[in-house]
Amino acid sequence: MTLVSPPALPADDAVLAQGERVFRNQCRGCHSLTPGRHIAGPSLHGVVGRNAGEVADFEYSRALQDAQLAWTPEALDRFLTDPDAFLPGTRMVFWGLPEDARQPLIDYLRHVGAP
Repeated sequence: MTLVSPPALPADDAVLAQGERVFRNQCRGCHSLTPGRHIAGPSLHGVVGRNAGEVADFEYSRALQDAQLAWTPEALDRFLTDPDAFLPGTRMVFWGLPEDARQPLIDYLRHVGAP
């Protein structure tokens, strides 16, 4: 099942700047925003609305391959709170983000991944 990415919501420039900082400081070491460019983790371009474990040319953990979930803002928020608790067996080595960082990051990912 392929989902269409939800439309980007208008976001405050300050929120987007905060989300970009969170991405640079917490995500960029393992993820790119360039379609098809994978590092330790898959590209996050277009992640909001995408089905988990379905980016071509990336070898996902069995947990993500079998997850049958879409990366909605709500699912991303839960995952980014504590990846291991949300999806046991994920290979993402990350202890989670505080609440005040998650939504700006999700807004930023939605904004930069919009068609």
